[in-house]
Amino acid sequence: MQRGEGKAAKPLVFSVALLPFFYLLWAAVFDQLGANPAEALVRSTGDWTLRMLCVVLAVTPLRVLTGYAALARFRRMLGLFVYFYAVLHLLSYSGFDMAFDVADIARDIAKRPFILVGFTAFVLLTSLALTSFNRAIKAMGAKNWQRLHKAVYVVAGLAILHFFWMRAGKNDFAEVAVYAAVLAALLGWRLWRYLAKVAGSGKRSSRI
Repeated sequence: MQRGEGKAAKPLVFSVALLPFFYLLWAAVFDQLGANPAEALVRSTGDWTLRMLCVVLAVTPLRVLTGYAALARFRRMLGLFVYFYAVLHLLSYSGFDMAFDVADIARDIAKRPFILVGFTAFVLLTSLALTSFNRAIKAMGAKNWQRLHKAVYVVAGLAILHFFWMRAGKNDFAEVAVYAAVLAALLGWRLWRYLAKVAGSGKRSSRI
C-alpha cells in the first residue's frame, strides 16, 4: 500500500467505521431495536466500542505481519472511533438508564463495580482522545506521549472486566470469552515481540 493509496483509503475506512452508528440510528428511528430499545442501544454501543478497540489493537500486528506500513495511517482515526462509540455508550446509559441525573449516575458508579470499571476506562479513553493530535505529541514529547498511550492496554483489560461483570448477572460468558481471546492474542503478540526485542538486545550486549 503506497502513501497515496493510504490517503485514498481513509474516506472508505471512515465510512465503514460509521456504518454501525447509521444502522443503530436507522433502527431507532424505524423501531427495529426489539422489545427493549433502550437496552439494545446501551448494549450495542458497548459492543461496538469493544469491537473498534479490537480493530485498533490489530493495526500494528497487521502492519508488521503484512509489511503494509500505510496501515498505521488509520490507527489514530480508528482510535477516535473507539472513543466515539464509547461516548455513545455512556450517553445511552446516562440517558436511558439514569435520565441524565448526575447525582444518580455518581451513586451508580460508586455502588456498582462494573459501572465503576467502565467509567474508569472511559476516563482513560478521554485522555487518549484529547492527546491524539500532533500538537499534543509536540507539547508532551514523544516519549511521554507513548507512555500515556500505552494506557490503551489498561483500557482493554478494563473493558473486558466491565463486560464480564455485566454478563455475570445473566451467567452468559460466551461473547466475553471471544473478546477476551481476541484481546489476549493481540496483547500477547505485543508481549512476545517486546520480550524478543529484549532478548535480542541482551545477546548484542553480551557480544560487545
